[in-house]
Amino acid sequence: MRLANMLKEEYVVEDLQATSKETAIDALLALLEKDKPGINIQKIKELILEREEVENTSYGRGFAFPHARTNEVDDMYVLLGVSHRGLDDKTPDGIPVTVVVLLLTPSHISKLYLQTLSAFASFARMEGNREKIAEARSRADVVDIIWQSGVMVEKELTVKDIMRRDVATVTPADSLKKVANVMFKNRLSALAVIDDEGNLLGQITDKDLIQAVLPDYKTLISNLNYSMDTEPFEELLKQEDKFKVEQVYTRDHEIAHIDTRIVEVAGMMIFKDLRRVFVTEGTKLIGILLRKDIANMIIRG
Repeated sequence: MRLANMLKEEYVVEDLQATSKETAIDALLALLEKDKPGINIQKIKELILEREEVENTSYGRGFAFPHARTNEVDDMYVLLGVSHRGLDDKTPDGIPVTVVVLLLTPSHISKLYLQTLSAFASFARMEGNREKIAEARSRADVVDIIWQSGVMVEKELTVKDIMRRDVATVTPADSLKKVANVMFKNRLSALAVIDDEGNLLGQITDKDLIQAVLPDYKTLISNLNYSMDTEPFEELLKQEDKFKVEQVYTRDHEIAHIDTRIVEVAGMMIFKDLRRVFVTEGTKLIGILLRKDIANMIIRG
């Protein structure tokens, strides 16, 4: 089914008079209230803003996807507003929000909700779509632009719907000091190791860093009175620029492809107790899928 089929013209505001995401949400909810008198708009707004507190739904590229699952509605509603001036809220890439897509759904149709949200994210990633919608001057124009994009609402979630496309990487020639710095800056426990052409070679984890410092850790654990000649962490600090990724990274990793079904990857991650799976196209690294992202998508939406 085409994404455009999920959108009704009466739920589109082609010239959104709002200065913030919250006032844009108010304007879109007003459309719903007009069409569905008696609906508990205040409760729905509270749930939307609660979701915003958990994680900002400003996607980047000029799009925001506020959403909520609530039994205050009995069907899925997609409402879309276009701000020609751009909203004042902060965004991850500094591009002002131009398009606000509000999704509401009851719990029993959560699958279609996730698929629709993913389809809108795909639409947002396509170059030029934000500019096209910003130039629209009627509701019909907005719906037609989405139709012309050809974006489909897929039957099943796949890796491309959830994976992160910006992957923190290092090369075999990088120092462990750089690894530690990148991990700390990005709050990560592992980095992908790639060659100069972007081919995935393996990964280096925080565990690998510690084992590089404590190569004799098994003896240390078996005998807590074991005495070392030198303090291992101090020795690493002295030579942190000399230790290289190639000395400690592993090839013990799992991969998936963009069209692999999420249920398959999730099953593999549970069975093998994996925190992450790298996404490749051929041998090229193109993304990463984290276990916590699957949980967040399924549980929180």
